[in-house]
Formats: sequence, C-alpha cells, structure tokens
Amino acid sequence: MYTSVNSYLKKEYGRKIYKLAINAGLSCPNRDGTLGTGGCIFCSGMGSGDFAESSCLSITDQINLGKARVSGKMPANGAVATSLPDYIAYFQAFTNTYGPIDRLRSMYLEAANHPDIAIISIATRPDCLSEEVLQLLAEINEIKPVWVELGLQTIHEATANYIRRGYPLSVYNEAVKQLNRIGTKVITHVILGLPGETREMMLETVAHVVDSHSWGIKLQLLHVLKNTDLAADYLAGRFNVLEMDEYIDIVKSCVDIIPTEMVIHRITGDGDKKSLIAPLWSADKKRVLNALNKALLQ
Repeated sequence: MYTSVNSYLKKEYGRKIYKLAINAGLSCPNRDGTLGTGGCIFCSGMGSGDFAESSCLSITDQINLGKARVSGKMPANGAVATSLPDYIAYFQAFTNTYGPIDRLRSMYLEAANHPDIAIISIATRPDCLSEEVLQLLAEINEIKPVWVELGLQTIHEATANYIRRGYPLSVYNEAVKQLNRIGTKVITHVILGLPGETREMMLETVAHVVDSHSWGIKLQLLHVLKNTDLAADYLAGRFNVLEMDEYIDIVKSCVDIIPTEMVIHRITGDGDKKSLIAPLWSADKKRVLNALNKALLQ
C-alpha cells in the first residue's frame, strides 16, 4: 500500500482537490544565460508547463479559466455547492521562484487570496531558493499551505551533467532542509528511464529522496519530446526508452521502498501528444494508469 496525493487530500480536506496549472511568465537560470541557454536536455519549449494557461493572463484569470477546464470532472456537490476551496494553484512552467521578489510576492498573494484556492504549489529549482525567497514562502504559508516542488530527477552526477541540471546534489539536500525549516511541504521530482541509468541507479535516487525527508515524491517517466536536445540523441540511436512492462516493474520497486507516510503525487506522466516522440505507449494514459494500479495492488 502507498499514500497517493488523492487519498491524502481526501483525508485532509474531506473531498477531491483539483490542480490548476499556472504559467507565471518566469524564466530559468538554465535558459537566460546564468547557467546556460538551452535548459535541461529534456525540457520542452514551455518549460514543462505544456498544460498551463497563457502567461499573458493574470493569475486570477488563469485560475478561473482552469476551473472552467476541470468543471466537467467536478461532482454535482462540488465547489459551488459547498463553497469550499477545491483547487491547487500550481505554478508549473519554468522556475517559479526565479524572479524579482516583489513580482513573486504579488503573484503568490493573488493566488493565495483567491477564495477557491486551497493550496499553493510552486515548481522550482533547488538552487533558486535564496533566504529572501524562503522568507516569502514562509509568509505565504501563513495564508494558505505551500508545497514546493523540486526538480531533482537523479542523484547521479554523471546523469545530472548529461541532462544539464546545473547544480550538485548537496544543493538539493540543503534546499529540502531549509524548506522543512520554514514549514512548507517538499515534493521531489524523479525521472525514471534517464539515459544510461540502470534500475539500481533509479532506486538509489528514490531511496535518497526518502532519506532527505522530502514530504512527497513524483515518479515521472522520461518522455522524448520534439525540439529538445534529448530528442536529437534519441533519434541518433544513443539510448533506448523504457518499455511499458519495464516501467511498471521499476515503479513497483520504487513504491516498495517509499514509506506510507510519504505522499506519492505521481506514478507516471503524460507528455503533450503533439510533441511526443517516445515512448508512444505512454500516450494511452488510461491504459498505463490501469496497468500501474493493478500491479501496485498485487
């Protein structure tokens, strides 16, 4: 058994909470020339925010548009009937603590003060958490619970260098420590199937995340997307992607070493079908999730 984010939220809030992807219009030190200009090798042109709204819209407008998009999934006695906040404002695209502090404060407050928002979730890099940013996150956490999602991907330095992560493992470790200090919840992103990594290496990464005292974890299948440097390597035959059975087996082994008190926020992921090169089996999300859930229940 494991603790999924849905089961955690239903226990904590008594109902399903829906995530709304927001594009804050920020950049990344791996794109603006501070560390590099190409981003991580797997990152899409949208900075992993392919399903977020347009950054041209205000935070409030993005929340309202996102609500309209998920309204078909809401039960009849959903947010309107209960008048309770039923959404997570997920600052997803690019690096969402990388910008002028006044701009960050304005955006976070706009989301936190929205009556329909229950939680603020902020995706960022461990090397973009200055003391000033940490103080701001602590401030917002007093208004609404703050989750901070860190893109670790792997603990193995050779792989980290290949994917152009741009920081050493020690930076991640310190980031988790500081975020725990200010009382925010940490969610760590791990990519399974990175080029050159064995099953044992992937499990070592997951074990390290557990030991780091991250509150949650996301297990993400490696996707090869068009117009990325990873795609060029894949099309040149430099690595193979995981088959579905391989991936399911690896996820099962990961879940076996994740304690039940750690919340699992994702056991796969789906790339934009218009951009997906491989693995094509991942495009059938329903089939993949059904197979994963069946394997994890055994």
